[in-house]
Amino acid sequence: MTSVSDRAAGLPLAGAADRIARDTAPAATVVSLPAGGARELRLDLFRGLALWLIFIDHVSPDVLSWFTIRSYGFSDAAEIFIFISGYTAAFVYGRAMLESGFVIATARILRRVWQIYAAHVLLFAILVAEVSYVAINLEKPFYAEEMEIVYFLKDPGIAMFQALLLMYRPLNMDVLPLYIVMMLFLPLILQLIKWRANLTLALSVALYALSWKYDLHLVAYPKGFWSFNPFAWQLLFVFGAWCALGGTRRMSRILASPVTLWISVAYLLVAFCVTLTWYFPQLDHVMPQWLERWIYPIDKTDLDVLRFAHFLALAAIAVRFVPAGWPGLNSRWLWPMILCGQRSLEIFCLGVALGFTGYFVLTELSAGLGLHVLVGICGILMMSAAAWLLSWYKHYVDKGGPRTKSVGGKAHAAGGGE
Repeated sequence: MTSVSDRAAGLPLAGAADRIARDTAPAATVVSLPAGGARELRLDLFRGLALWLIFIDHVSPDVLSWFTIRSYGFSDAAEIFIFISGYTAAFVYGRAMLESGFVIATARILRRVWQIYAAHVLLFAILVAEVSYVAINLEKPFYAEEMEIVYFLKDPGIAMFQALLLMYRPLNMDVLPLYIVMMLFLPLILQLIKWRANLTLALSVALYALSWKYDLHLVAYPKGFWSFNPFAWQLLFVFGAWCALGGTRRMSRILASPVTLWISVAYLLVAFCVTLTWYFPQLDHVMPQWLERWIYPIDKTDLDVLRFAHFLALAAIAVRFVPAGWPGLNSRWLWPMILCGQRSLEIFCLGVALGFTGYFVLTELSAGLGLHVLVGICGILMMSAAAWLLSWYKHYVDKGGPRTKSVGGKAHAAGGGE
C-alpha cells in the first residue's frame, strides 16, 4: 500500500531452515539483494508503481481509476504499499537488531516512527489548509464535506487533538496511521521472527481471524472505525517481514512451480470477471446467487481474504516475470517510478496533497477524459520531479557527492527509504 544480501542471508535471524532452503532455492524467483550491496530495484519499482496508482485513484476515482488495478480485481495499490513497507522495514531493522542489539534497533525504529508521524501531521495541516481555503474563501462547502474536513471547521481544537492521536483523518489520509501502528510493533515482530519465524506468521494469521470473529477494530473520530483495520492489515505487514527474513526462500519452490503460475492466472481471471459485474449491471445474472452470498462483501477495511489472495496472485506473477537482474530495471523510462519508490514517504504525502488539487480542478471544470489524463500525467511528473530533487539532495548536498556505498549497507541496500 519492500531484500536480503548474501551476507544478511547467513545471519541467524532467518534460522537454520532458511540456510537449508537457500542452498536449494531457484535464485530467479527469490527477492534478494545482489552482491556488492546494490539496491533491490524491484522493491523500489513496485512501491513507486503503488504510489502512482494511489495518486491516480485519489485524483480521479471515477475516470482514471479505469487505468489502475482496483478496477480489474479485488485488491489495489494499498496492499502493494503495505507489503513492501513490511518487507523493507524487516530487512533494515532486522539486520540492525542483529548487529546492534534490540535496544539500539528499537531506538532506530522509534526514530522512523517519529519521522512518519511528523510527515502525517504536516500532511494533515496542508490538506486541511487546501480544503478550508476552497470551502471558505471560494465558497465551495461541498469539498469540506467530501474530504471530511467539516468536523475540523466546526471544532478545530478537538479535531486537531484527535488528529494528533491518529483518531481523526480527512479522506485519503488513512495509510500513514496504519503504517505508524505497524512500525510501533515492529520490534516485537522482529523478536518473534528471530525466535520462530513460521510461528510468528501463524500468530499473525490467528490475530487476523480473531479480528473477523470478534470484530476487533480501532474507533475513529467523530464516528466509525479506522478505514484500515490494524488488527487485519497487520497480516500483510507481517507477511512482508516474514518474506524478507527467509520466508521468500522457503517459498521459492512453490513460486517456481508452473502450477502456482496457472492458479494465480486463473484466480486473476475469475476476479476480473467478478469485477465486470460491478460496472456492467447487465452481467448480474451471470453470477450465481450462492457465489454472491459467499464472497460479498469484499471488505477493504478488514482486508477480506479474497483481497489478500488477489494480492498473492499478483505478487507470484510479478516475481516470476520481473526476476532479479531484469534488464528493464535499468530502463530510463522506469527510472522515475523507481525514484518515487526510493523516496516513498515524501512522495506519498505529495501525492495526497496533489490528489485533492487535481480533484478540485477536474470537478470544477467538469472535465472529460482528455483533461483527466492530462492532470494525472502532470501529477505523476511532479511526483517524479520531486523524487529526483530529493535524491539529488541526498547524494550531492547531504553527503557531499555521489554515494557509491550505503552507510552501514542498510537502507540503501534494502531498496527503500526506511
